Amino acid sequence: MIFRIYSLFPEFFESPLKCGLLGKAITGGLIDVSVVDIRSYSLNKHKRCDDYPYGGGSGMVIMPEPLFAAFEANETGDSKVIYMSPSGRLLNQGVVKRLSKEKEISILCGNYEGIDQRVIDSFVDEEISIGDYVLSGGEFAALILLDSVARYVPGFMSNEESLIEESFESDLLEYPQWTRPAEFRGHKVPDVLLSGDHDKIKNWRHEKRIEKTRLKRPDLYKKYLERLLLRE
Repeated sequence: MIFRIYSLFPEFFESPLKCGLLGKAITGGLIDVSVVDIRSYSLNKHKRCDDYPYGGGSGMVIMPEPLFAAFEANETGDSKVIYMSPSGRLLNQGVVKRLSKEKEISILCGNYEGIDQRVIDSFVDEEISIGDYVLSGGEFAALILLDSVARYVPGFMSNEESLIEESFESDLLEYPQWTRPAEFRGHKVPDVLLSGDHDKIKNWRHEKRIEKTRLKRPDLYKKYLERLLLRE
């Protein structure tokens, strides 16, 4: 799977793209990630890419010229172009799974007060937000989108069954986890997990997922119940 990130600050990605499962997937050729430096396409001798907004207002807006040049130099028409924006559709597991079916994704990082609307109208297929809050730059959001989607690439996860059991799959949170030692400072691991009875463990974990979702995410629990009713 191919990812392309457009950013004013490409150095932001240097360390994250070398770490953990993401770095391993890149090194192993499971995914291809390139970062396009928007400033390199600026016609300004100082590589300036922003200007004051028409109509007044605070802050600066990323200009169309460097972005048009960057897209025209790097896009082939096969990529789904996503703009990370607080105005976009909220990112959730359903969106992640849908995007994981794409062969190529280009991610545009917004900065300052945003980007010139003509860029959005000309190149962007979808706007996505990671939440109802504001960040200092779209680079943070781009990394979240990249990692969440890349995890669905076959071979990315050492145990792909974990994708099925994770939080938000089937509208349920993940069950609680324990590891060695079996007893620590008076706190014991539940007996069922030590029983070796895989059917009992599976059923117990499912019940814990339901309980945890009901207590911590009643909104998800409601969706879960609605989905059960549709099956009947």
